[in-house]
Amino acid sequence: DHRDLPTKAQPVPSGCTADVRIQPVGPSAGATGTLVDRGARELAAGTVGFDEEGNIVSYTVAAGDVPNVIGERLCIANAGFLPSLNHTRTIHPDQVLRLNPDPSLPWVPYYNPADAPAGFLQIPYQSAIEAMGVAADAGDVDAMRAIWANDLSVMFTSLAHGEVIAQALETGDLHVLRQLFS
Repeated sequence: DHRDLPTKAQPVPSGCTADVRIQPVGPSAGATGTLVDRGARELAAGTVGFDEEGNIVSYTVAAGDVPNVIGERLCIANAGFLPSLNHTRTIHPDQVLRLNPDPSLPWVPYYNPADAPAGFLQIPYQSAIEAMGVAADAGDVDAMRAIWANDLSVMFTSLAHGEVIAQALETGDLHVLRQLFS
């Protein structure tokens, strides 16, 4: 959706050599470039998560953290897009921001799907997406199943993506569900 895309180029944070950008939509959603942790600071005191190869893959938000300062810490030029990359409008303490979602999984858009019909119910869709993220972070697959069955499944326009979600809900695969919704 065009509302997620940057409208002008943001400069690389001062002191950073890498040009890292958040791409919050499409099949390649995630961070482009190599993330660098320049250390905790005021308004970005959270915990950085690494994969087995030592690459930054997540950031756990601390109280008082704000996206733009997290961006300065991790050398992300357009860190204002961290919330929509993580299926929410705002960030909150203890939220795990996933910076490099698994590219083999479909991307669930935070804003209405690109192929949504006229009159698509944007606010109920976003509310359901956010509720799925909260439940995923809490490990509450039963709540996710209820949200999917009662609200979200009828709003989902991609049958292929819906099948991936339904399968992950059926098997209780929290790894996949967290990649899709949180």
